[in-house]
Amino acid sequence: MNRPWLALVLYGIYLALAFGWRSLRQLRATGSAGFRGISGPPGSLPWLGGVLFVIALVLGALAPVAELAAWIGPLADPGSPLVGLGAAMTISGTLGTLWSQGAMGASWRIGVREAERTGLVTGGPFAVVRNPVFSFMMLAALGLLLILPNAAALASLVALVIAIELQVRLVEEPYLLRTHGGAYAAYCAKVGRFVPGIGRGSSPPVD
Repeated sequence: MNRPWLALVLYGIYLALAFGWRSLRQLRATGSAGFRGISGPPGSLPWLGGVLFVIALVLGALAPVAELAAWIGPLADPGSPLVGLGAAMTISGTLGTLWSQGAMGASWRIGVREAERTGLVTGGPFAVVRNPVFSFMMLAALGLLLILPNAAALASLVALVIAIELQVRLVEEPYLLRTHGGAYAAYCAKVGRFVPGIGRGSSPPVD
């Protein structure tokens, strides 16, 4: 299988499992698919984070299609070892995303709705990092870039990282601190944000 087809298949599986299958499972378990929409008024930084997240997903799908159609070419020849590493990272990121989503149980959401009060999840992968779903998503996106080092895949990774930073710092962490107060602040003090040990204690102040 050539690189664009490999990337397309792996990315299709990722989207189908992490969004389609997970949302269907959430719907059956709770009556809600878990989608809460984009936060913040249009033009705000939280809103920009949501828009960039959608753009990142679209660019991730476009990257292999554009190369297959010869609209764009690779920025570099990754070679078989990097392609293999990228495939392993993408598969690991996909499995890790599913593991982390499953650990959230009924608390899993895409987006935040202020009136909701979900439980504070601190077990499983959340005992190692505070945002393992996003950590594994970035791992998968980096893996796809190694398989398919073109401009669209690079833009997808950059957009995803910015989107996640905005979503976590401006939307999710303030919401969790308002909801769980001292319990969440204590959790932040012990557990890193995206990487073990890095970003401990970096939660926003209580409103």
